Amino acid sequence: MLFSILDLSALGFFLATWAIYSLIQSRNERRQTGLNARMNPHRAGWATQLLGRDNRIVDAQIVAALQNGTAFFASTALIAAGGALTILRSTREFLDVIDALPFSTGTTTVQWEIKTIGLTVIFVYAFFKFAWSYRLFNYVAIMIGATPPSATKGEPQAQAHAAMVARLCEAAGRHFNRGQRAFFFALGYLGWFIGPWVLIATSIAVAIVLLRRQLGPEANRILGDRLT
Repeated sequence: MLFSILDLSALGFFLATWAIYSLIQSRNERRQTGLNARMNPHRAGWATQLLGRDNRIVDAQIVAALQNGTAFFASTALIAAGGALTILRSTREFLDVIDALPFSTGTTTVQWEIKTIGLTVIFVYAFFKFAWSYRLFNYVAIMIGATPPSATKGEPQAQAHAAMVARLCEAAGRHFNRGQRAFFFALGYLGWFIGPWVLIATSIAVAIVLLRRQLGPEANRILGDRLT
């Protein structure tokens, strides 16, 4: 057997933790709770205010800033994927370091290579999320350019256009958040290179940190105060 039962159980625990956290976030988005969901009304407010001004240079600059941040993370994901593949060329050196750790359970060359490929897959997944988010922000920029003049802001067509801009921006933010989530769980995945128990511990740690960031009192209280 290539991996022990404990290794497979730890990997399953990692994947289950990621999946459960994603389900919690999806539920929070539907219920408009959590930090990400609380930003959606502000996106809608931005799109509505967009109708009231003919000079939209500031709006274009905001979208450009969002695109730049997304492009940075997309390029970082590619670099990280390339770096993970580069590790395959130095497997023996890394194994010597890992085996010297007191809590290492020992890893064969084939196991190390499979773990490294798994890490690469996570970074590739993150890249696709960031790349699609960047594409959606491109669409937002086009929609801003196609926004009707402020004189028609009260018409149903203009209101529908603003709603589409808000939904596109919301979708772009959602995919960006999923890409960042993959980055965070990639850090947890690194625990598997040391041992299965470490992977379980790092998976729990990453989930707790993310939940505290999303449901923590500070930012949610500030945004909640703005919405009430």
